[in-house]
Amino acid sequence: MGWAHRRRDHGGVIFIDLRDRTGIVQVVFNPETGKDVHTEAHKIRSEFVLAVKGVVRKRPAGMENPALKTGEIEVLVSDLEILNESKTPPFSFDEEDISENIRLKYRYLDLRRPAIQQNLFLRSKLAAATRNYFNDNGFIEVETPFLTKSTPEGARDYLVPSRISKGMFYALPQSPQLFKQLLMISGFDRYYQIVKCFRDEDLRADRQPEFTQIDVEMSFITENDIINIMEGLMAEIFRHCLNRELPLPFPRLGYFDAINRYGKDNPDVRFGLELTDLTNILRESNFKLFREVIAKGGVVKAIKLDNTSTLSRKELDDLRDYVSIYGAKGLAWARVNAADWTSPIYKFLSTEEVGNINKQVSASAGDIIFFVADVPRVVHDSLGNLRLHLAKKLKLYKPDDLSFVWITEFPLMEYSEAEKRYVSMHHPFTSPYNEDLSGLTTSPDKVRARAYDLVLNGSEIGGGSIRIHRKDIQNQVFSVLGLSDEEARSKFGFLLDALEYGAPPHGGIAFGLDRLTMIMTGAESIRDVIAFPKTQKAACLLSDAPSKVSIEQLMELSLKIV
Repeated sequence: MGWAHRRRDHGGVIFIDLRDRTGIVQVVFNPETGKDVHTEAHKIRSEFVLAVKGVVRKRPAGMENPALKTGEIEVLVSDLEILNESKTPPFSFDEEDISENIRLKYRYLDLRRPAIQQNLFLRSKLAAATRNYFNDNGFIEVETPFLTKSTPEGARDYLVPSRISKGMFYALPQSPQLFKQLLMISGFDRYYQIVKCFRDEDLRADRQPEFTQIDVEMSFITENDIINIMEGLMAEIFRHCLNRELPLPFPRLGYFDAINRYGKDNPDVRFGLELTDLTNILRESNFKLFREVIAKGGVVKAIKLDNTSTLSRKELDDLRDYVSIYGAKGLAWARVNAADWTSPIYKFLSTEEVGNINKQVSASAGDIIFFVADVPRVVHDSLGNLRLHLAKKLKLYKPDDLSFVWITEFPLMEYSEAEKRYVSMHHPFTSPYNEDLSGLTTSPDKVRARAYDLVLNGSEIGGGSIRIHRKDIQNQVFSVLGLSDEEARSKFGFLLDALEYGAPPHGGIAFGLDRLTMIMTGAESIRDVIAFPKTQKAACLLSDAPSKVSIEQLMELSLKIV
């Protein structure tokens, strides 16, 4: 039984490719072996639902199809039942360039396509491997509430009005953060959950308003304990789902080291193109632009591209427009020759400066050096994204390369110019290093967090931290973040109360299951690994959600639309 994937009429003999979720098999209707069945087969069109009975036989010599797993056999049909007919689908299932809006509107048809089905099969295997691994390592799966209290966690909440408590609202959880900490206080020292989370934020190709996390929390542990367990999880997932062995342990990079070398705190380390600081070499340079930027507290950094003479002068100049997206006011470049440079800035630099730069970036003939001079944030954003752009354009890595790296020692908080206060880099329950506690009152931006992210091929697939388990430290962090005692109690009172009843040291991590599946399948969009995703405007084209509701429903909830 299955769907008619393709129909071919070869001078009387009708061939149907019959498809279900396990694959395709060729079924044959021959008038010489069943005239009535053959006559009925003339009615079959694309996506008709069929039930056939017949004899499995080898295909004639030379007629095998090596592209199919069943390509050496076929079914000679003796009985046929057309279980249901189908309208002509709005797209062919063999097409590759189908409008995403059409695919999402007819998602139930799009999900019949083998490529999309394979993504969901792998997602299912990933979830099964995760559960098996945690169950084998002494974890307990616990469900946490979806209707909960609105608490600030970095994005806007999705709110749910209460019919019973007029004028009051639940929030859909951005994560189970507070509840999993409460589970640690309750004595469940190894918790996990594969859980839906919700964030009302601007969407990208790798974001959805509702997404799935692999959520973990553990008690009486250190960062190393969590990292070791999670590396084992990744190894098991890739072994079970892709039959690939991962080299353990994964490398680790400090936050500032990652920024300085790669321009990002989620670096893609599958290739080089690391940032090199040239500020000291150019501090007294005759090149006015570089010298003035450095004098104002800026930096000059560069990346070096090995032996890439294939880039034309126009392509080099066009890269200026690319880095301008990230705030750079310009991009200087130099093609290294045996004795000099070919570069618009060569005449402004001394021979000594050119030699020192070549030495600092380890340049040789044929290499190209790119320079950006600006405040550190702009330099890192510009060169960090330029290295990704060049690596993709020049194919500096293989599609199936896998490079994991842990990023550690994040700042606990940073100053927000927009809000005129300090804000958490992760969330306000992240523990500072004990030796940095005194800095909370004097220099909060220099306090390190006991936080860690796992990055795969330049995408953050998971992040977590050791949590604050003492109420006095939690109150101190709230105070630095500008939360009064009343605000802290209003938002997090139940957690603060729980911390007074013997809270153990604990910490955890959460992985983006959708994003991990996306990387493992090579999908271009996170929507290709979710059965019924939303568009970038958070709309479901299939069901037309969100939609208006009746006036009666609004009145029940004591709501008025303004």
